[in-house]
Amino acid sequence: MNKIFLFLALCVGISANAQQGILEPVKWNCKVEKVSETEYDVILTGEIDEEWHVFSQFTSEDGSLPSVLTFENAKDNYELIGAAKESETIIAFNDVFEVEETYFLDKVQFTQRIKLLSENLKQITVNLDYQVCKEVCINKEENFVLALDGGVVKLENVELDDRSKVLSNQLILDLKNKDRLNVGSDVVSSGGNLWKIFVLGFLGGLVALLTPCVFPMIPLTVSFFTKQSGTKSKGISNAILYGLFIVIIYVGLSIPFHFLDSVDPEILNTISTNIWLNVIFFIIFIFFAFSFFGYYELTLPSSWSNKMDSASSTGGLIGIFFMAVTLALVSFSCTGPILGSLLAGSLTSDGGAFQLTAGMTGFGAALALPFALFALFPNLLKSLPKSGGWLTTVKVLLGFVELALAFKFLSNADLVAHWGILKREVFLGIWMVIFLLMALYFFGIIRFPHDGKNKFSFPKVSFAVLIVAFVIYLGTGLTKNSHLKLLAGFPPPTFYSLYEQESNCPLGLDCFKDFDEGLAFAKANNKPILLDFTGWACVNCRKMEENVWSDPKVYDLLKENYVLISLYVDDRKELSEAEQFKIKLNENHLKPIETVGDKWSTFQYLNFQTASQPYYVIMNSNLEILNEAKQYTGIEEYYDWLNESVTDLN
Repeated sequence: MNKIFLFLALCVGISANAQQGILEPVKWNCKVEKVSETEYDVILTGEIDEEWHVFSQFTSEDGSLPSVLTFENAKDNYELIGAAKESETIIAFNDVFEVEETYFLDKVQFTQRIKLLSENLKQITVNLDYQVCKEVCINKEENFVLALDGGVVKLENVELDDRSKVLSNQLILDLKNKDRLNVGSDVVSSGGNLWKIFVLGFLGGLVALLTPCVFPMIPLTVSFFTKQSGTKSKGISNAILYGLFIVIIYVGLSIPFHFLDSVDPEILNTISTNIWLNVIFFIIFIFFAFSFFGYYELTLPSSWSNKMDSASSTGGLIGIFFMAVTLALVSFSCTGPILGSLLAGSLTSDGGAFQLTAGMTGFGAALALPFALFALFPNLLKSLPKSGGWLTTVKVLLGFVELALAFKFLSNADLVAHWGILKREVFLGIWMVIFLLMALYFFGIIRFPHDGKNKFSFPKVSFAVLIVAFVIYLGTGLTKNSHLKLLAGFPPPTFYSLYEQESNCPLGLDCFKDFDEGLAFAKANNKPILLDFTGWACVNCRKMEENVWSDPKVYDLLKENYVLISLYVDDRKELSEAEQFKIKLNENHLKPIETVGDKWSTFQYLNFQTASQPYYVIMNSNLEILNEAKQYTGIEEYYDWLNESVTDLN
């Protein structure tokens, strides 16, 4: 009895380790062979490592666990003809269980003949439970899916919670000419986007400089370095070092996101399109807006800034570093909302953590620039405008911008969840109200708590007139199928409208939102496929649709010559329970496929090794790649690309 308890304990322990991927003593393969029009042989073959053995289906029930084959969804689809046949086995006496056991050495093969009952059956799912032993035993489970058209895949990377769930081979395409995708083009596109994000971050930093939390600090800090450093050269070097530390601090805020990105390249897109996270962003930005309006101040705990200020008196490099940290903390009430916008905007874009780093670098560089510049040229300090009411005006302006951005995040959640509460016309109406209130503020009709005595000025009135013009421009977008090209990507798409639409696809085009359905249509009509990886919350996707696809020659080419398959990688509509499963993308990440977006984002990553949108692929119905992949681009380049692919096909 003690031997049995010891043996079972070893089995449990080694089984737990095997679940972590430590031991894989059997390497499986599978295939299906057609016997007749209605009969097939399902064959599972395993290569067993030396000194290990796998137990037969028919080994003694009083000994080790027998192998068990389970054929999923057999009822009404197919029937098993007899028991599964096995390859050559060995029979030996087991001293522990004191019974004869039947097992396989070196190689194991199970062959099960089936008879089809349904003409529509395309694949068969097989589950194999078995025990493999050496000095200890491992309980294993393998899942296979076998396509009856000859395409057979062993799914080593899939783990299932439930045997009835769909396996991931449905996501893996047998692509031909895959080298034509020219994956390197992603790097070029991403590099261009990084510069754009850097510039946007730099502009955000310049705006932050013009706030009451930062602007008065410039002359004070520069004067400190130039007067307290002993020599002019030392003061300049300290001020430049101070600016460098500011950049390092803001870049450092982006570092954790690189670790998230390395775990799962889709995770930042998943985070940014999360429904409730976008709702939280909406609430936070409303909170930021009213802070800028002057109803309350956003401040970090005073103990933080006090400790940093105390540390800054240390002197030397450490003291200068903590002076930079102190600036970051005390200016948070003004920079926090701008940084929040940068964070949210970078996460929703294609480059993920690298774009966030680029944006933070630009933001930090803009904040650091005046400290270094005025240290080099102290006489320029005299040209700085004095602090005053104009700083409050800048804060109120930022408050209205934050308010507008807040509704963009609510719109993202609404689009992804399909709530239907912020259709295009409703969204534009809310923005019209926000910017009309902004105009009234600059006209001096409405005021906020920190405003002093209102003074009319030509710049204010001129700016207010421009805002009114912008409101009128927004109003032109309220008509059916109207495009606001200057704002492409910010409002919901034209087909997400209060007006009745002939199509739920961009620009009224015919499209499929399921790959298999689109592929079947392409085969039936002998047309090439334009595979469009897109997203409900993807700004650049909307820009492509509204600025490029809307061009008449591009539109006609799409409509007449292509089968459009638009796959939304951020669609949070849940898959049916039978369609849900888990897939192991790498050694550290088991991803659940629970929503439409999970399915298509994983489909994109597995087949095209990219997680960016928009991403366009042209292929024929035989899954042959016809041209390199395209991302965000201009009208002429996109038209030439579409036209070249059609010409080559003909």
